[in-house]
Amino acid sequence: MIKILRYRPVLFVILSVSFSLECGSVPGEDLRRLVSEELLKEAGLEIVWGAQLPLKQGEMLKKLQILNGRIYALTDRNYIVSFNRENGKFVFSRPIAEAVFPLPELGLYDDEILTIISNKLVEINPDSGVELSSKHLDFGVTCSPARNSAFFYIAGVDKRLHTLRAENKVHLFEIAAESDSIITAITADESFVVFGTEAGDVISFRADEPKKLWSFAADDTIISPMVRDGWSLFFASEDTSLYRLNLFSGKLIWKYPAGAVLDKAPRVTADVVYQYVRNKGLAAIDRESGRGLWLVEKGAEILAQAGGKAYVITKIGTLVVMDNEKAKHLYTVNFAGVSRYTANVADSKMYIADDNGRITCLRPSK
Repeated sequence: MIKILRYRPVLFVILSVSFSLECGSVPGEDLRRLVSEELLKEAGLEIVWGAQLPLKQGEMLKKLQILNGRIYALTDRNYIVSFNRENGKFVFSRPIAEAVFPLPELGLYDDEILTIISNKLVEINPDSGVELSSKHLDFGVTCSPARNSAFFYIAGVDKRLHTLRAENKVHLFEIAAESDSIITAITADESFVVFGTEAGDVISFRADEPKKLWSFAADDTIISPMVRDGWSLFFASEDTSLYRLNLFSGKLIWKYPAGAVLDKAPRVTADVVYQYVRNKGLAAIDRESGRGLWLVEKGAEILAQAGGKAYVITKIGTLVVMDNEKAKHLYTVNFAGVSRYTANVADSKMYIADDNGRITCLRPSK
């Protein structure tokens, strides 16, 4: 069930600030030392490109994120650097927010970067890093926003999902779960929106009005982001289970019991779903059946999948290569110098880095 709340108009202001800093992609021996070429050859991997972030003294790389054809590197001072993820060519660099502000995952819609900075909804040009528009919100935000061609959807600390018209950011309506629980995840389509809550509610409603389409109940907090892939919705819950629902009916397709609290979103490919399980490792689950395939102890993230092989980075500084079809461990490589990485389920490229801002793109050798 959802509760329909009254319309509430909101005033907004537009701010625009731009920064620039010279930077570039830097191939070379120092970058190659992130993982030795001898180890890469043993693992059947090769370097595609390398880059060095322009970090200041005491500044560290915080995380990497892939959005379409770009890879974004964010430092602990909220400085962002963008590269073409295919060839490592520099795109832009700039401060994105004051260092004190925590940032959610960046989103992308219609070639514009979407994020929340403090209580401000911000759209950024992905080619220049220039802020295109912003809207100050009169409420705190609990998770990454979502949007379609007509609307923004933003979860507030007031436990309401706020709908704003995209063209002018006028507030249209707000809704809440019947449980009146904090909203933790949102995904949007042109015709419908789905959100999850701390209570375990998963609710779908029409994109243009607060009319419920279906609801599903897990037993605990829904982890952001929920992953839409085709007609399926995949999401992890703190109730220790990974779920796959029919996106259009809300019916359960399968439920994978992980046996421990889940606090990260799944990584979904055409045949395998990868799920980090706290205090256990990285689990591989058959996409169609929901059957567990294998578990890499201490596994932290899937770097890429290629040729039936899964490349898993671990918390103990190794790369574990698994055969998905045979559920067999193939080999392990020393990745002790790697401290930052990101999942890539689109192709075979792998992106690794260290705290000092050395980024390397790898791929299986031909």
